[in-house]
Amino acid sequence: MRAIIHEMWDMRNILFNFAISDIKIRYKSSVLGIIWSLIEPLLLLGVLFFVFSTLFKFEIPNFPIYLLLGLIIWNFFKNSTNFALSSLVNRTPLLTQIYLPKSIPAISACLSASIMLIIELGVLGIFMMILGYTPPITVILLPLVFVMMLAIILGISLPLSVLNVKYRDVEFIWGIIIHAGFFVTPIFYRFDMLPEYLQNIFQFLPTIQILTMAHDLTLYGTLPSVNTVAYSIFMTAMILLVGYGIFRKLQARIVEEL
Repeated sequence: MRAIIHEMWDMRNILFNFAISDIKIRYKSSVLGIIWSLIEPLLLLGVLFFVFSTLFKFEIPNFPIYLLLGLIIWNFFKNSTNFALSSLVNRTPLLTQIYLPKSIPAISACLSASIMLIIELGVLGIFMMILGYTPPITVILLPLVFVMMLAIILGISLPLSVLNVKYRDVEFIWGIIIHAGFFVTPIFYRFDMLPEYLQNIFQFLPTIQILTMAHDLTLYGTLPSVNTVAYSIFMTAMILLVGYGIFRKLQARIVEEL
């Protein structure tokens, strides 16, 4: 793990350039460009807000902010892993011609998604001001939640990037997991609204723990329990270590497989 941190630092300029390049390529043929990263969550917010406040009538305090924050965090997870999934395949010409640490494309993909996250959080701040909502003081801890989320994302993205080189079915399987995860994660409902047997199953998913913490810190001024924080940190560390272990084991044959 220390080696990958050194690689990231030594290659920081390349990482940043790759991240900016990924964003430019993604929106190259788009008229609105990166503005789509703002429009997408707002459009989805409008649709889901109509469905779950008009048709199903979920009684959640500050529901528009609850919903938008959930969408932003989910987009961060979805975009990071999807970008990283194809990062090595998309860099095939470069990787086969020069030496480049094989972790760089996946990490730069996560950095691209992080830049988009910062922009979307700016939109969230403007949205709060428009609604006249003042978040509690606990919101200052929100960046720590995003650090944990980023660690989980890296722990998933690194093995995904190499597995997709060896087994192209991974892209389709991950697409199904992402679609299912959107409904499993409490983005447009509160976790305690689920049946008890589902709560008992899903409560161990670290992404759900993190999203719940983000909602509590931003909307309710509630600090997570010591057990919740400890469990989240433990699971985050395990995902990162196991993911890096899988990546390190498979990376040696990446160039041959490309």
